[in-house]
Amino acid sequence: MTVPSPAETAEPAEPAPAPRPRRTFGLAAATALVMGNIIGGGIFALPATVAPYGTISLLAFVVLSVGAVALALLFGKLARRSPVTGGLYVYPRDAFGDFAGFLSAWSYWTMCWVSIAALAVAVVGYVDVLIPLHGNHVLQAAVAMAALWLPAAANFAGTRWVGAVQVVSTVLKFVPLLLLATIGLFFVDTDNFGPFNASGQSVSGALAASAALLLYSFLGVESAAVSAGEVRDPERTVARASVLGTLASALVYILGTVAVFGLVPHGRLVDSGAPFADAVNALTGSSWGGTAIALVAVVSITGCLNGWILMAAQMPYAAARDGLFPAPFARVGKGGVPGFGVWACAVLGTLLIALNYSAGPDTTFRVLVLITTFTGCVPYLLSAAAQLYWLARGTTDLPHSRLRSSGRDPHRPAGLVRDLVVAVLSFGFSFWLIAGAGYAAVYQGVLFLFAGIPVYVWLRGRKDKAQAADKAQAAA
Repeated sequence: MTVPSPAETAEPAEPAPAPRPRRTFGLAAATALVMGNIIGGGIFALPATVAPYGTISLLAFVVLSVGAVALALLFGKLARRSPVTGGLYVYPRDAFGDFAGFLSAWSYWTMCWVSIAALAVAVVGYVDVLIPLHGNHVLQAAVAMAALWLPAAANFAGTRWVGAVQVVSTVLKFVPLLLLATIGLFFVDTDNFGPFNASGQSVSGALAASAALLLYSFLGVESAAVSAGEVRDPERTVARASVLGTLASALVYILGTVAVFGLVPHGRLVDSGAPFADAVNALTGSSWGGTAIALVAVVSITGCLNGWILMAAQMPYAAARDGLFPAPFARVGKGGVPGFGVWACAVLGTLLIALNYSAGPDTTFRVLVLITTFTGCVPYLLSAAAQLYWLARGTTDLPHSRLRSSGRDPHRPAGLVRDLVVAVLSFGFSFWLIAGAGYAAVYQGVLFLFAGIPVYVWLRGRKDKAQAADKAQAAA
């Protein structure tokens, strides 16, 4: 006997009657959202972080870039089938049922608001270059909170403002980084690169270890898919924006890191606190590089926060409309942004910032930051699995509105092979990222993930009770 899947047995969840977000993101804004969320504060510290492993970390960048492009293609394909807000929640839910959708939404939401707090704290170091804070924890916390709440205010103003801020901030940070990544290449000294493998580990071990440190830098490739409800012509725009944004970000990452490796001697780069500033100083022969890069970093991280706050509100919004997240998350303000979701991530981020600066560096906050890669990759893994499921059923290309009224979708052999390769690569890449996060991060991440189960049980119980009451009333 064939056992039907949850997607076949469960009744489709009807969305709550809430205002629909406005489709205000064109290709430029959607691409900027992807780039802005991928290129955050990490790029400014990454070269020094991976320098102890040697230039093998450049190879790790290439591997990660290929995997990120595969994910971009995957999300573009899935968005064609389900062009709605909350993509990484919708895909597993449609394929495997409500519980898989909830786990994906919960995991992604956790990653978002923890990452938001981490990015806000990252601003402090660069502001300190511009305006010395003299190690005052109160001032540092105030700067971090301001960095969090200013982009939150832009989100309250509406998705149109979010898109505008994202385009401007992306251009402001992308141009200086690209200039260094191109002009700096003409001044590269190969003697500065150091050994290929400086870690003392095997090549495969060094590659995996350096890749684990770089994982966080590519989170955000799913940005256009998560916000598909705000994207114009999402069936085409999401795929294009995801691929273009990922390729452009990967180009900046790789060329920028090569330039820094070639401008700053390896021994000095390992101990550098501001590798891009040191690279600009080496390029110009003056000390103004630190100030210039600090300004770029503040703009970069603020723009990244602007996009991530929107993302943190969109995922629970989609789940709440299906009764799988608390109802307030489904409320949409006049500007088309789920206001409660913005408030929730801003408040939770503020609490984490306060915890960080009251308890010092060795706190739970630091531990939570380590699990952001794990919690971000769980929805990637489930989305790839969902695509494999639809490939097996032959319904990958059906739009969301037609899926429930049609059985199968004819699929050309060439297209099937292409989609299968992308899905398998995405699944394997996500699995590798989770493994690369390390034992401690996976352990803590699983605990954090399972902590959401009581929330699901409570919400599902209330939903089933309401449905049972409706059926009893109808029968009477």
